[in-house]
Amino acid sequence: MDRRHRIRFTLVAALATVLAIVHGTASAQQPAPKPATPPAATGPQAEVPADYVIGPEDVLGVVFWREPDISGDVTVRPDGQITLPVIGEVQAAGVKPAALQATIAKAAGKYLTDPNVAVVVRTINSRRIFVTGRVTTPSGHLLKGPLNVMQAIALAGGLTEYADSKNITVLRSKPNGQTERFRFNYNDVARGKNLEQNIQLLPGDTVVVP
Repeated sequence: MDRRHRIRFTLVAALATVLAIVHGTASAQQPAPKPATPPAATGPQAEVPADYVIGPEDVLGVVFWREPDISGDVTVRPDGQITLPVIGEVQAAGVKPAALQATIAKAAGKYLTDPNVAVVVRTINSRRIFVTGRVTTPSGHLLKGPLNVMQAIALAGGLTEYADSKNITVLRSKPNGQTERFRFNYNDVARGKNLEQNIQLLPGDTVVVP
């Protein structure tokens, strides 16, 4: 390599070094892109059914990006509301998590610039059915998936000796405050008859065994 080429090579290398330094400085000065959801929203989460709506006693995580003072877990009260710092009371029961997230973001907009909030379901306690009366173990059961009347009775340990197996009732509360009643004949279903009465239970249903 002659002297002219060596000088040209040295100048090109020096220019490349300067450009790399300038580019690195500029990149370092640019703020990191804002994530779509707050990092803490990736914490413990419950398995949420497709038809899930928030209910009393459910535990929710409300997480604001870079706002730890107003982030945290809250339990839905019996009246269906949650209390958030600064924002105050928010109705949570009866809506899906995405809808609640939108409501909180709108309310937070009065106090924060471009609020970035995520609502995650930590624990589901509201999706319960109840089996009461003459069964071995009257109790409530968490509804994690499809469950019919026969299966609910089995979860309660089965019928006791003096149960009126032909006149079991399923009670279901309707949004208008009324109660819907379904008759269930255990003997028929056990024999494979009138299987349409072995209905799928919904959250809040109560199976009454006289």
